[in-house]
Amino acid sequence: MDVVATFRVEYTQFLNPQGDATQSLPEFARDPAALLPLYRAMVRTRLFDAKAITLQRTGKLGTFASSLGQEAIGVGVASAIREEDVLLPYYRDHAAQFLRGVTIVECLLYWGGDERGSDFSGPRQDFPNCVPIGNQVCHAVGVAYAFKLRREARVTVCIIGDGGTSKGDFYEAMNLAGVWRAPVVFVINNNQWAISAPRNIQTAAQTLAQKGIAAGIEGRQVDGNDVIAVRHVIQEAVEKARTGDGPTLMKRSATDWGITQPPTMRRAIATQMSFGNNGPWSQSRVSATT
Repeated sequence: MDVVATFRVEYTQFLNPQGDATQSLPEFARDPAALLPLYRAMVRTRLFDAKAITLQRTGKLGTFASSLGQEAIGVGVASAIREEDVLLPYYRDHAAQFLRGVTIVECLLYWGGDERGSDFSGPRQDFPNCVPIGNQVCHAVGVAYAFKLRREARVTVCIIGDGGTSKGDFYEAMNLAGVWRAPVVFVINNNQWAISAPRNIQTAAQTLAQKGIAAGIEGRQVDGNDVIAVRHVIQEAVEKARTGDGPTLMKRSATDWGITQPPTMRRAIATQMSFGNNGPWSQSRVSATT
């Protein structure tokens, strides 16, 4: 029997859960002074998240989607793209938005039910939070195709949760992005849960990164708790898209320690047993301070 085609998904990690280097660091990460702003951004997001959860639990803030344990993904993504690029976030991307220039006041306005919080003073062309699951992937491909038609050296970066990859919008967008070779980078924030549904009951794919392969899109996997790895891989994918070499689909595994409402006991126990004390906070601290 002949083999028609073979594929592989590369995995990238520079820091292990103890913060030790697993391989030679990329050039930007060899200077601790360059890493401190990334660490500070993660700490700021963690502190904001804790305060926002307290406000929501006490009835002083409306619905709020926590990004606890996922700070390295947003910071790594936002630090790797240019000001003129466009971010299309989903509802847990506070870390990326803050680094892009969205203010804490704007974020609190939005989660308090005031849409003026989406009128960003900083990234004027970034899209607002997408709460419907998976819709922003289609928007990202449309914006990227507009950049291509206008011959603008700009890239769209779209972040989506693992649950969103089970939606039809996702597959339609992948197909068009591959056909058009649109300058777009898709980032899957795989926190192992689609609200209350664990990953193993929503998709049978061995990796989420391989979902782009059928559409002719390169799929890569990276440690989502490693801010150095996230930034490095995103930079490569963004420059690839910017130079006309097509889109990339990234899957990042991260810890999700919080949701909008108090988590069910089953999910809370499963999450703690699976991840323990590992997370972007502890994983990046050693590298940023040594």
